[in-house]
Amino acid sequence: MWKQIISALRLLILLTVVTGIAYPLAMTGVAQAIFPEQANGSLVYVNDKPTGSILLGQNFTTAKYFHSRPSSAGTDGYDAAGSSGSNLGPTSKKLVDTVKDNIEKVRSENQLEESVFIPSDLVMASASGLDPDISPEAAYLQVNRIANERGISENEVRRLVTSHVQVRQLGFLGAERVNVLALNMALDRLASK
Repeated sequence: MWKQIISALRLLILLTVVTGIAYPLAMTGVAQAIFPEQANGSLVYVNDKPTGSILLGQNFTTAKYFHSRPSSAGTDGYDAAGSSGSNLGPTSKKLVDTVKDNIEKVRSENQLEESVFIPSDLVMASASGLDPDISPEAAYLQVNRIANERGISENEVRRLVTSHVQVRQLGFLGAERVNVLALNMALDRLASK
């Protein structure tokens, strides 16, 4: 029996060293060597200060910026430590009420009539609650508000959105999308000219 216990302890120590120390260190080293930007969180800097990550959604609420998807991550949303969806099903009254409230909020912020279609990504959270992208339709819907707030032409803002549309990966994976942080940073650069 002691022989089996000693063998089990040796195996435990060996697997702990291999899977708990050696493998993570090797993968970290490979990631740092091949994909250093992604391995370090794809941080975006403005004036040498980290502003955010291109991979995580942020809460933009002022009228002069493009707004992100709603988030249900954490207590107040956009909490990377609490990344998750709401887990509310399609028959949930709370989900229906939240979507209705979000639709009214989008209509009010963008001064939209009842007949205007609102893309679902402006009123429903993603599965992680931290999706950094919105659909091109969701971005174009906000152009008028942003142009009015910043005092620039709608055509300039529309061109900016068009230049930030990312196509499907490999031509067939996912959907066209616009990264909200990158778009808002480009908007600030455009406005400063």
